Amino acid sequence: MRQNLIIYILLSAALIGLDLSGCKSPDENSNISTHIVQNPNTAEGKIDKTMLPEFQFNMEEHDFGKIIEGEIVTYAFKFTNVGKVDLLISSVSTSCGCTVSKFPKDPIRPGEEGYVEATFNSEGRGGFQNKTITVVANTQPNHRTLRIKAQVVTPESK
Repeated sequence: MRQNLIIYILLSAALIGLDLSGCKSPDENSNISTHIVQNPNTAEGKIDKTMLPEFQFNMEEHDFGKIIEGEIVTYAFKFTNVGKVDLLISSVSTSCGCTVSKFPKDPIRPGEEGYVEATFNSEGRGGFQNKTITVVANTQPNHRTLRIKAQVVTPESK
């Protein structure tokens, strides 16, 4: 009985130690200031647009035209933050594994420009291709859809 009590106490101490070792002070993981993530909704359900960043893309769709199967093509969608606070892109996803993206990880200040880059690999793809790139940010609405398209032809039908 005494041996069970000792084991119980040791296990409890170990669990408490593990629980406390997982705690971190807020400053240890804060790379980005929390002032850029704001809730623009008022108590009345209205949106205060003055407290939001805003994307202004030069183009939201790019057509590569005819490309030969196997080509890898890239386009950079240029944007400006025309809002009054920092714009932070949290993620960019693509509609297909054949398309990958790059985007700025740091906040884009009001008036600054940035790029969302989309790279399409046409290997194993044929015919008309239409791919979407979804950008999620601290904007209202919180996502923006960009598109790339191409007509993929085999080398013989060029």
